[in-house]
Amino acid sequence: MIRKIIKIDKEKCNGCGACASACHEGAIEMINGKAVLTREDYCDGLGDCLPSCPVNAIAFEEREAPAYNEKAVQASKQKKAPLPCGCPGTASKAINREKSDIPAGMPVTSKLSQWPVQIKLVPVNAPYFDNANLLIAADCTAYAYGNFHNEFIRNHITLIGCPKLDEGDYSKKLTAIIKSNNIKSVTIVRMEVPCCGGIENAAKRALQESGKFIPWRVVTISTDGRILD
Repeated sequence: MIRKIIKIDKEKCNGCGACASACHEGAIEMINGKAVLTREDYCDGLGDCLPSCPVNAIAFEEREAPAYNEKAVQASKQKKAPLPCGCPGTASKAINREKSDIPAGMPVTSKLSQWPVQIKLVPVNAPYFDNANLLIAADCTAYAYGNFHNEFIRNHITLIGCPKLDEGDYSKKLTAIIKSNNIKSVTIVRMEVPCCGGIENAAKRALQESGKFIPWRVVTISTDGRILD
């Protein structure tokens, strides 16, 4: 049948995952850092995902597509339950608040070595960037992983952000920082949820566009506080 359905421009998509979170039917998934309409029969054509996209990568089109299958959508929803943050998860997944690598009673000392830390607020040129190991982290990671200061912030210059909440693309600012300073290494720490793909992709683009060869790695934190890779 010919009907109204969304169309995602992969070239414009910055991988923030906001549309996947906004789609109440679960028609959109994040695949290789890009939003993809994986279930056309789940798309109701109402466009709840359109205003959530910060780069206007989603539009309507009329074309041949399967009819909207409300029964299948409802069955899928029953299998899944949202996490407290609104990110997709499963009903059986619980957050482990007891897990910590820090012994009980031991005072926690901050390892933060500079201020500010928000990507949007940090200056492009600062003395602390000279010969620095750069940490680019989604801001939820420090809350999810108990030993974050000791394992990631220590001996690093820390930059944090949330692609779901902040407007715009981080890649230009990060590119300028990497180009303008002597950065020794880059560590990217993200959550397993789709919206964190935006910060990973922005950091990778910045590394590519800087024209420099810098050692880098990506670490993914699960919603129950484990390192996945």
